[in-house]
Amino acid sequence: MRFLLAVVSFCLAFLCAAVGVGQRTLWLGPNSHQEQFPVEASEKYTLVDAGVLGYLPGGQTLIARGEGDIFAAYGRTSDMVAWLADTSYNHVVVEKVDGEKKIVSSVVDAVVVEEETADEAVAEPTPTPAATPEGEVAVEPGRNPAGSDLWIAEFSDVDSLIQTFNLPADMSVLVAADGTVPAPADISAKWTLDNSTPMAGPLMVAGGIFALIGVVLYALGIRHMRRKRGPRRRGLPPLPVTEPLSLAEIEEAEGKGVISSTPKKTERRALVVLPLILVSSLALSGCSPDVWPQAGNETPTPTPTPTVIAPEDQKAPVLLESQATRIMTKISEAAAAADTSLDAATAGERLSGPVLEARSVNYTLRAKIAEYAAPSAVPANWTILLPQAADTWPRSFLAIYKDDSDTTIPPVIMMATQADPWANYKLTYAGQMEASAVVPGLAPADIGATLVNPDNQFLLVPPNDLAAMYSDIIENGENSEFAAIYDLAGDQFRGQLLAKRQESLDAFNTTAAGTGEMTFASAPGTEAPVALATLDSGAIVAVTVNDTESPRSINADAVIRIGENPVLTTLTGVTEAPTGFLTTYTNQLFFYVPAQGSTEQIRLLGYSSSILKSEVLP
Repeated sequence: MRFLLAVVSFCLAFLCAAVGVGQRTLWLGPNSHQEQFPVEASEKYTLVDAGVLGYLPGGQTLIARGEGDIFAAYGRTSDMVAWLADTSYNHVVVEKVDGEKKIVSSVVDAVVVEEETADEAVAEPTPTPAATPEGEVAVEPGRNPAGSDLWIAEFSDVDSLIQTFNLPADMSVLVAADGTVPAPADISAKWTLDNSTPMAGPLMVAGGIFALIGVVLYALGIRHMRRKRGPRRRGLPPLPVTEPLSLAEIEEAEGKGVISSTPKKTERRALVVLPLILVSSLALSGCSPDVWPQAGNETPTPTPTPTVIAPEDQKAPVLLESQATRIMTKISEAAAAADTSLDAATAGERLSGPVLEARSVNYTLRAKIAEYAAPSAVPANWTILLPQAADTWPRSFLAIYKDDSDTTIPPVIMMATQADPWANYKLTYAGQMEASAVVPGLAPADIGATLVNPDNQFLLVPPNDLAAMYSDIIENGENSEFAAIYDLAGDQFRGQLLAKRQESLDAFNTTAAGTGEMTFASAPGTEAPVALATLDSGAIVAVTVNDTESPRSINADAVIRIGENPVLTTLTGVTEAPTGFLTTYTNQLFFYVPAQGSTEQIRLLGYSSSILKSEVLP
């Protein structure tokens, strides 16, 4: 019986080991699949649709080969289509052909936007392409895709670019050279296939275990057989008289196996070969994690957080956190370079609106006045991010940066805007936050916020009217008709502005009392407000308010002198005027505006102030 069980164990060992090894050899499937894209070689751009990258499950590796620089970037499909709207390009998609899904490519023509009617349009001659000295037609420069803020990430290499992705369904990949020469025509995708055999390891180990059991059973069978051949309990008949054996008889007996104290050779071979099977099986079973079942990762205990559910019709946020970090870094670097070189053109690459206006005047003054202070640096990072949720342009995002390592530095609040798909984000508003400012509840960055229309009537004050309202509060304070809905106690900026006015008035009256007068006024700026919604249906609104001070003569024989004021002298080019001067300061202001029906008041969150211009009164 023991021998029978041993044979069964050996058979099971061989079967398990054979199946396990076969799964890793004879029956092992491919670990990857590669598809070539049939693209038009003359196009400057190739857009690989999200469906192509998801053609097969697993990791996606894009392979592009050509001559010279090769560029690739990935981002939202809708953003890439918008960026390519004004040009033709290869579009690689997955379509059903004869009932089967296949990767196909087509050329998408540029979208022509007609700004004039046929009657109003004036026919212009088609320009002749410039010719090179050798007589060849020059290649028309194209738009280089490198560096666009729309891309989530971009890559470049020379002659060959191999990049692995794992993109969701709404992402696509753009392949190009430099936008001038055609994109690489040799483009393919390679998918990593799952050819793991999780049962191969257990099967080979089981084979080794069955082999070990067989060896044990076989040994027990031999031992049992030997015992059966041993002495019996019954008495033995008288033994014959022992007679000496000759050497020839002993050798003959050993040859027949009658006299032997060691197992037979076949027994020794079985005891050696079977453990080798066991060792080999265990060695093969441990060669790769692909031959073992993989336990799922332990799910960490979630930390309770407020649940924010985006409205059904709300779009995706215009950028990811990684994009915002990269954009803020570029804005900071451009501002720092311009602050050092005093170059407004450099600043204009990443700044616009009131931020650029204020810095341009600062550069003019610093070029003439050595001790004039430089503007505050633009942070290269953010602590709180609120992107707009939209799929159209212009787009904006709000960023707040707080330096946790230095509590003496006030937080900075900023608003950046992207005008169209081909422009980069530019910082339009920036200011320091009030010491007591409390940021209202904001949606997470991965949900974003809707842009509030300037004429929105669901806020306490529409964004369009906010600058005029605050101008009235500056002039009238508690007597303003808006005083009841505005937090006057928490407004440090208004107190500083009124104190500055009084200081200027006192200095003017010291020398010009009776011959001149000093007047002050506040009015909304020309920059359009930008407002992003908060979680409580309110909004954070950025506006500009201009404050003017005007010393003027009231006596025909009097002259208004600037005195020792290098700032006004630099901006006006004169030191005195018979009529007077008008100096304008621009103020960038960030407000929290509650929703209609809220018991909260409008409050100022942050501000910045700088001189904008000074001119002689006519």
